[in-house]
Amino acid sequence: MTQSERFLSQPDKMITTDFLSQLDRFNLIVRKRVTSSYTGARRSVSHGRGITIKDHRIYTPGDDFRAIDWRIYGRTDDLYIKRYEEDKSLTTHIILDCSASMNFGEHITKFDYAAMIGVGIAYLSMKENEKFKFSTFSDDLDSFVSKRGMAHLALMVNHLNKIKTDGSSKFSYSMKKYKKLIDSKSLIVVLSDFLFSIDDIEKGLMMLSGNDVKVIQVLDPVEKNFTVSGDLILKDSETKDKMRVFLNPKARKNYETKLDAHNSALAQLCNDFGFEFCQLTTEKPIFDSFYEILRSR
Repeated sequence: MTQSERFLSQPDKMITTDFLSQLDRFNLIVRKRVTSSYTGARRSVSHGRGITIKDHRIYTPGDDFRAIDWRIYGRTDDLYIKRYEEDKSLTTHIILDCSASMNFGEHITKFDYAAMIGVGIAYLSMKENEKFKFSTFSDDLDSFVSKRGMAHLALMVNHLNKIKTDGSSKFSYSMKKYKKLIDSKSLIVVLSDFLFSIDDIEKGLMMLSGNDVKVIQVLDPVEKNFTVSGDLILKDSETKDKMRVFLNPKARKNYETKLDAHNSALAQLCNDFGFEFCQLTTEKPIFDSFYEILRSR
């Protein structure tokens, strides 16, 4: 067993070698869609079939005749072929909320679910031999160096399996810091419950503008449907504040209205920035969520 496999095989951990084996089978099934969905594009000096013409050179036997520039031929009677700048993929940036509110869930926490989604995206990028950069945020930002390969993924998974969700989501502060780590247009995937101020969300998303951004909101079914009722003491997981409430049908309806308004504002923000928005709940099978993420592309 390799060191990478030892990192991933601990039975008490959410992200295991079995999960990655399932990801590998998933990758084989949807390889074409994954390639088009999770790779960005940057310009390289290597020659290829891109979009932008780099220069021309004289045609020689064996060259692709489809690359002949017939306009030049019409003016000069000489055959020249077009040379393109090849499209190369960018580093995939995965940013995961690890604040205290993500430690909520009966069967699986929002953090564990979001971490599996994030690892899955990193794994699919890795299978295309792309670099990925994984970061977490709560009160502050914690970033890994971007690399390729299974060993890097194993180190990242080991860190995620040990991480303690704590603190509050300082989203705009963290994204302002993260902006300094982006050196070119990139694919950025942000995973959070986004249950904090819309103003803070807007300021944070603004820091990522100009990139290909995927905003994934992860909620627990209890939060989404709010089936609890009666005389309860509610505790804010981040501020630790407590409130005694009596939840009757009217109070639940009021909660649902406010949550829907908040989530609609989040979706509208993403639309205004030209970002993709996807909302997931943790009772949904993880690979169904992957399909939904791909389909939204």
